[in-house]
Amino acid sequence: MYYTVRHLTKFVYSNDVSESIMETRMHPRSDALQRCLSFQLSVSPRCRVFSYRDHLSNHVHHFDIPGGHEQLVIVAESLVEMEEIAPVPAFLSPDAWAALDADVQAGDFWEFLFPSEFAKPSPLLAELAKTLDVRRRDDPLMVLHDLNNKLYHYFDYVPKSTDVDSPIDVALTQKCGVCQDFSHVMIALVREYLKIPCRYVSGYLYSGERDNDRSINSATHAWVECYLPQLGWVGFDPTNWLVGSDRHIRTAVGRDYADVPPTHGIFRGSASSKLSVAVRVSPSEGTPLLDQEMPVPEDWSMLVEKAQQLPAPPNPVADHIKHMQQLQQAQQQQ
Repeated sequence: MYYTVRHLTKFVYSNDVSESIMETRMHPRSDALQRCLSFQLSVSPRCRVFSYRDHLSNHVHHFDIPGGHEQLVIVAESLVEMEEIAPVPAFLSPDAWAALDADVQAGDFWEFLFPSEFAKPSPLLAELAKTLDVRRRDDPLMVLHDLNNKLYHYFDYVPKSTDVDSPIDVALTQKCGVCQDFSHVMIALVREYLKIPCRYVSGYLYSGERDNDRSINSATHAWVECYLPQLGWVGFDPTNWLVGSDRHIRTAVGRDYADVPPTHGIFRGSASSKLSVAVRVSPSEGTPLLDQEMPVPEDWSMLVEKAQQLPAPPNPVADHIKHMQQLQQAQQQQ
């Protein structure tokens, strides 16, 4: 299956700002089940865009706009080929817990086992664990299927009910949230009470006419992946009570949202900003985007990458961005 993805992000400032420094994670990953055939990033005002891959092989693009401007527009367009994913079984063998612990002991999963910024234990999380009976029982896969189901029914999906930096206690108190909250709660439960490596996935979900997804299809999406013996990383989407499929297009993986926001940056100036985001995921015949005629304003810079292109080495500008104390995070996952 082929999909084209168009992801538009627009920042409008109340006054002219003198500089913007930004990094993005919008480039779909390529692995055994997913391949990004083409990727194109457009930025206005005109600037030079750099790229590198982080330690988890996420594509990161970053740029600096030093001149005065009153708005910043970023358009990412991708063509992705998705392989059909084999059905995930309902359960594993009786010795699966022992096999899981052996894999964890022999592997390097520490950052997906410990608490992270948005996925950490709390008294409210402990109460939820008791309510949902989150503990080691049966086998790991059966418990994860059960938890995926229970979280879907326990929380209501309410767009804009939480903020980008809301701790999970906000969603736990309200019993509602967005896909980011569903994912953070599941990650925290899985790491703390099941001791299963669990990571956050940022990307897109294609929703067709016959799909009954409750997450909105005009925004980015988030779900989780858990490591299981014999199966490797398996996706679970508690927002929609789904297992990862060829409709789930992965752009980045990390400990939680803080590691993989689609946009992440700062600006210099005395101004407030307004964010607008639009996402469109469409089935495609597989024609590369680069062969299509796409209108591009002449003041936009273009970055075009093929799937086989080697990534640029880490750039000190990106390291500087990550350590800036002033941070503006843009949340598209609603």
